Amino acid sequence: MRRQIIIIAAILALSACGDSTKEEALNLLGEARAHFEQGDLDAARKDIDSLRHTYPNIVEARKGALKLHQDIELKAAQDELALTDSLLKAANQELEALQKQVDEHKRALKATPEELTLLTRTRMKRDSIRTQFEALGMKIRYIHQKQSEK
Repeated sequence: MRRQIIIIAAILALSACGDSTKEEALNLLGEARAHFEQGDLDAARKDIDSLRHTYPNIVEARKGALKLHQDIELKAAQDELALTDSLLKAANQELEALQKQVDEHKRALKATPEELTLLTRTRMKRDSIRTQFEALGMKIRYIHQKQSEK
């Protein structure tokens, strides 16, 4: 009998604080949205992470957090893509200028091993940036695809 009373009391206590727990989770989600709108993506990520760990059973808040997390990752990827695009343009210009110089030196039979090595390294640097650019583009397309599935 005593065990049944304890179980009933526990159930009543959990159901009584269920609304406040849901409200706290939704408030945390609101804070994450506010951080996102202010452009503080790291703080928004931390808020979502806290929500996931602190309120794992509040489905409504977790669904909102998932959507917001996708928006955060999309914004971060778009910002990084813009930066990578400018780096890629600069690397292409650097490579073109160096390629012209090396071609002229090759025609005059004055190309040095250091110059050829620098050209190769510059090309590798450009290719690395291009690969990063393409990966970010794929990430953005993937996020858009996931967002359209909902």
